[in-house]
Amino acid sequence: MENKIKIVLATGNPHKLEEISEITNGSGIEFVLPSGNFDPIENGKTFEDNSVIKAKEASKISGGIALADDSGLCVEALNGEPGIHSARYDTTPQRRIDKLLKNLADTANRKAKFVCVMTLTDKDGNILHQVKGECHGQIAKEQFGTNGFGYDPVFLVDGYDITMAQMSEELKNKISHRANALSKMIRFIKENL
Repeated sequence: MENKIKIVLATGNPHKLEEISEITNGSGIEFVLPSGNFDPIENGKTFEDNSVIKAKEASKISGGIALADDSGLCVEALNGEPGIHSARYDTTPQRRIDKLLKNLADTANRKAKFVCVMTLTDKDGNILHQVKGECHGQIAKEQFGTNGFGYDPVFLVDGYDITMAQMSEELKNKISHRANALSKMIRFIKENL
């Protein structure tokens, strides 16, 4: 049996670890959470910046290769908001959705995209690779579905008649912004590590 490549996933979120492990099952890569309370200060101005901050911190703590992602929802009519502030747009997931729908109430243009930037760093925190994945769609006028998290209940994926929260985990893991970025990153890892 071949040795698994072990990579520290720069997150304190076990759900994200579960999602990424599910997408990469059978790839020969094992993802683990950083030890302790992982909570770096994400003060970058872009998804790229925040992804680098998290990856470098995870490498520093673990002394190993780390992978970080920073992702969020960018709405065209709101000049890209909530963007890097997606998780801090309001105090709870429901309040974030309510605020988004309120801000788009009188807007015909509901184009939006989920963006995910992933950064891979070596044990010393040097950047090995960075990729970006996107999933395009529209913001629905009301919530539908109970799967997923975040803005999934109001995100209608292009080419589908349902929100991300109405999709099976299996389908979401094939078409999401995170799956898109991760497939590029896994290819790099397999060819270079």
